[in-house]
Amino acid sequence: MTQPSPILNQRASIVLKKLITSYINDGQPVGSKQLAQNTGLNISPATIRNVVSALEQQGLVAAPHTSAGRIPTELGLRFFVDSLLEVQPLENTLVEQLSSELNPDQDTESLINHATQMVSEMTNMAGVITIPKPSQSVLRHIEFLSLPDRRVLAILVINEKEVQNRVLHLDKDMSQSELTQAANFLNEHFAGRDIYEVRKQLLDEMNNTRSDMDMMMQSAITMAGKALDDSSQDDKEYLVQGKTRLMRFGNQDSQQLQQLLDVFDHKREMLGLLDRCIQADGVKIFIGQELGIQGLGDFSVITSPYEIDGESLGVLGVIGPTRINYDQIIPVVDITARLLGEALNQS
Repeated sequence: MTQPSPILNQRASIVLKKLITSYINDGQPVGSKQLAQNTGLNISPATIRNVVSALEQQGLVAAPHTSAGRIPTELGLRFFVDSLLEVQPLENTLVEQLSSELNPDQDTESLINHATQMVSEMTNMAGVITIPKPSQSVLRHIEFLSLPDRRVLAILVINEKEVQNRVLHLDKDMSQSELTQAANFLNEHFAGRDIYEVRKQLLDEMNNTRSDMDMMMQSAITMAGKALDDSSQDDKEYLVQGKTRLMRFGNQDSQQLQQLLDVFDHKREMLGLLDRCIQADGVKIFIGQELGIQGLGDFSVITSPYEIDGESLGVLGVIGPTRINYDQIIPVVDITARLLGEALNQS
């Protein structure tokens, strides 16, 4: 059952906003004297204490230690984000920089990487993005280059611009001439077809090797099967960049931080969270226990969907401590997601 939103008068709202802003800036409990000096209300510390006491009774703030100042609770942060936050518009120069970096001439993989890296750098958080699943992956061209120690570099061109490189380990030596022959055979028979259909046929061929199939054809099919199998195994459902940026928040519990890093490596919890965001209209914010991941009560997630022709392909977002500058981070995530969608739509 959703907890009803607190109702605050103007004075209480100003005090709560100032308390949370101060806490976000320096991470320290905020005392009544400090609030009396900074709220601009021209009221005494004793009156401030009464207001803070009322906020505490409503569960919006709490005292971390006896006789200490107050810090916001999850409920307080949620009220702040929903009712008191004034989102700062992104500077035009930053929008232009984002637009320039997300050039539609890049392939999908490069755009995804750039967008995630940029939100991580601009917010000093960990950037996260779900990888769009293409409706069709067409094999345009395949090439093999000889490497030392019975290794071969397989170069696959998929769809129009995406290039994937795979290093294959062979059971026997093959000359560059033989590799070129094998690639020519595969391009002649499989170029222009869906990569998953090609992979299935190659697996069938390998499992039912005919006696009349010459060695070159067998080698070509075996290598292509390895290259495409490695490609499918390498598919990612989401990408995280900038994990180490979370280390700079010294007040984070080391065990909880390690648990967050473990979550990045175990897909189920993270994908469950991100899936909840994909169909959201605009920016979605999870604070603390709202994440639904045990032990991550001191972290927040901000996401925004990226779209092509009105259809959500995935979400782009950041993960950081609950004590973050929501007003500055929300527009970075929102605008980067929109620009990513526009670039993907043109690429």
